[in-house]
Amino acid sequence: MDKPQLIEHLHEAMNYTVYDTKWIPLSAKFVVLGSKPNSHGILDIYELNEDKLVKVKSVEKKAAFKCGTFGASSLRNRHLAIGDFEGRLQVLDLERPDMAVYNVKAHSGIINCIDAIGGTQLECGAPEIVTGSRDGAVKVWDIRQGQEPVVDISPPPQMGDGINRSNLRRDCWAVTFGNTYNEQERIVAAGYDNGDLKLFDLRALAVRWEATIKNGICGLEFDRRDIPMNKLAVTTLEGGLLVYDMRTQHPSKGFSWVEERNAGRSVGSNGVISGPKATVWTVRHVPQNRDVFLTGGGTGSIRLWKYEYPDRRVIEDADGNKEGVAGKLHMVSAVTLSSQPVHSFDWHPDKLGLAVAGAFDQSVRVLITTKLNTL
Repeated sequence: MDKPQLIEHLHEAMNYTVYDTKWIPLSAKFVVLGSKPNSHGILDIYELNEDKLVKVKSVEKKAAFKCGTFGASSLRNRHLAIGDFEGRLQVLDLERPDMAVYNVKAHSGIINCIDAIGGTQLECGAPEIVTGSRDGAVKVWDIRQGQEPVVDISPPPQMGDGINRSNLRRDCWAVTFGNTYNEQERIVAAGYDNGDLKLFDLRALAVRWEATIKNGICGLEFDRRDIPMNKLAVTTLEGGLLVYDMRTQHPSKGFSWVEERNAGRSVGSNGVISGPKATVWTVRHVPQNRDVFLTGGGTGSIRLWKYEYPDRRVIEDADGNKEGVAGKLHMVSAVTLSSQPVHSFDWHPDKLGLAVAGAFDQSVRVLITTKLNTL
């Protein structure tokens, strides 16, 4: 019992499909984004009130909501940027959510993923939002710059790129910001349904590095966004979890990585891993400790991992080029929450161990993780 335990504190059933859950910064409230049976978007705000959840506000819009983030808003405004099923990017003020602060038709297909940066960090550049979509495009938005994206990374138009050829575009499933340690540097990592992983350098407007993994990429996160790139966690279909050491890029081999192929399988109460390979839907690093992170699996289980650095992170090869050395992954704790995939997860930015998770069994759970400070 001396290791961290993942404890379900509160459980709330919804009457709609939950797609994303996010804590509102500096509060005991969280938002739930989802899709009602009539395909309308629904945004609910819940507040922790001792031993129960209280619904504070509910907002309904025409198109179903897919993903959201507070990353580009200041702590004073706390505006939520939302991507929906019609490809529209909206920024909502949660005090007055009826009228969007910013509203643009960002993509021609559903917005699968969203990330944002620059709202709360000092000296790390402009507040920007990145969206990835089924149309294959990754676009970066600055809401102060009007209705056009500041960066548009789209696949080249193909001959006869009409209604029949759109299926040749690779679906972008995951995006994340990183390397934003000063005003100029910024990197976007994007993962696609065919296993492509691309690193876009926004300062040079070029692809910094790309690799292909065996399965489609469902989740991406840098362990910290506002430091020089340190680690990138990647989760895939069929239970893949990879952690790349991003400090050292070899000219030909790229970045080194450590891989865990069983990360999506179900874990019994006795710790025995069993069952078929399942998707690892999401990965989230603990805000207070960048070497501890959680993955949400397709069997309804969540797992807590710790990354152990090697004795030497850099070695030199025969040609004198620096090459990174990957560390080891240790599973710290695991628990099965649901019979359906746990696909959204958010750690509270201020309260160590407090988290909210959404699963496809139409419910939201508030979790408490003990003893995180001992890792």
